[in-house]
Amino acid sequence: MSEALQSLLDLLDLERIEEDIYRGRSRSAVVPRVFGGQVAAQAMVAAGRTVPTDRYAHSLHAYFLRPGDPGAPIVYNVDRLRDGRSFTTRRVVAVQHGKPIFTLSASFQTYEEGLDHQAPMPSAPDPATLPTGEERLRAYPHLPAETVERFLEARAAVDLRYVDDPPFGDFGSPREPHSQVWFRTNGKLADDPLLHVVLATYVSDMTLLDSVLLAHGRGGWAVGDVVGASLDHAMWFHRPFRADEWLLYDQQSPSASGGRGLGQARIHTQDGRLAVSVVQEGVVRVPR
Repeated sequence: MSEALQSLLDLLDLERIEEDIYRGRSRSAVVPRVFGGQVAAQAMVAAGRTVPTDRYAHSLHAYFLRPGDPGAPIVYNVDRLRDGRSFTTRRVVAVQHGKPIFTLSASFQTYEEGLDHQAPMPSAPDPATLPTGEERLRAYPHLPAETVERFLEARAAVDLRYVDDPPFGDFGSPREPHSQVWFRTNGKLADDPLLHVVLATYVSDMTLLDSVLLAHGRGGWAVGDVVGASLDHAMWFHRPFRADEWLLYDQQSPSASGGRGLGQARIHTQDGRLAVSVVQEGVVRVPR
């Protein structure tokens, strides 16, 4: 396991303050606020620790309310909304400086057999044939060295490979609002289904709004031609998967309007199983 991945796992290992109350810390991100994927992942850890181990996460729905302060701890308060025969529901409120910065509702279900179908996996090149994240980032001479180092530090725990140029790599002209990345953690993880859900939640916030930027030829926060932040985030976990094995994150944007952009995505395992569906809306504004 890489040192960066171990550091991330330590970051996600919340401190229990008392029953249903947990405390997490933060670290610097590419932008000067707490990375949204970190808050969502920590909230899922808090929710999952109050749920029986035979119930597996099947969905989460979250709202980002305020920017997180990376210099202050985050307190996660868990409400046990329902414990049914098949489903368990939890609500988590993340608090900093006495104010909620994030809310999450998560649902867990016991395993059961049922109807089964899925959308086919889209075509994509083998991840082994693609440049690593570091190779791709260092190939863009227009990116300041400081920006490149911040990206590499923020993503060091994950092997994330773009199929095509990301928005910050090739911008100025509109492209199809469609982006693909392969990702996996930089090291093996324990056989805990919740841990793999938590890591996928963490990574899912890294690139989902890229397709919005592509549609308008914008490079994004890395080059400063837009400002933005996540507004809400939803995920549905359809089938078991491992975040330490290659996952294809296929993303597109059907709409942008009113200073907001919508991203939709599916995550497939390398052997073609549809593992996760993701939807996110974010603020995407052109600086005046």
